[in-house]
Amino acid sequence: MFSNIVSPPIMGAILGIAVGLYERPSLNGFLWAALYGLLISLLPILFIVYMIRTGRVVELHMTNRRERYLPYLIGIGCALAVYLFVQFFSGPILIGCLALLNMVQFASLGLINFFWLVSFHTTAMTATLMISLLLFGIWTLAITVPLLILVAAVRLYLRRHSSAQVLGGVALGASTVILMVAFGCFTDLNLTF
Repeated sequence: MFSNIVSPPIMGAILGIAVGLYERPSLNGFLWAALYGLLISLLPILFIVYMIRTGRVVELHMTNRRERYLPYLIGIGCALAVYLFVQFFSGPILIGCLALLNMVQFASLGLINFFWLVSFHTTAMTATLMISLLLFGIWTLAITVPLLILVAAVRLYLRRHSSAQVLGGVALGASTVILMVAFGCFTDLNLTF
C-alpha cells in the first residue's frame, strides 16, 4: 500500500503543485501545476492501467524490464508536451525544468533498463528530496529524508529491488537533478531556457 501511495506519479503531482505555487502563488500557478500533474502523473498511470487490462503488463510495478519501455516513452512524450506548453504559453520556468527532468529521468531509466533494473521509486524520491531542498530550504529534509528511507526500505521489504537497484535509483535521482542544476534549473527564476 505504501509503495502505491508514495509512488513516482503521486510524488510528481505533489512536487508539481509545490513548484507551481512557489513560482506563481496564484490560481495561474495552480493551473500550471494541474496541467503538469495531469500529463506527467495521471496520463502515464492511466496508460499503465490500460496495459494491465489488455494483458500487456502483468502487474502495476512492472518487475519485468521489457514491460517498462512503452510507459517510459509515454512519460517522455507527456513531459515533452508539458515543456512545449510552458514554452509556447509563457508558463512557469520551474514547471519547464520539472518536465525536462522527467524527460532525462525516463530516458535514463529506459537506457539502464536494457541492462539492469533501477528503482524508479527511489529515483523519484531522491529527485523530490533534492528539488525540495534547493527551492524550499533545509527544513524540507525533516520530511523528505524519512520518506526516502521508508521508500527504500519498502522496496527492499517487498523484494521489488535489490539493495544495488535501490542505491542505483538514489544515484540516478541525484545525478539528474545535479545535471539540471548545471543547466540552470532549480537555481534562479530569472533564467530562461
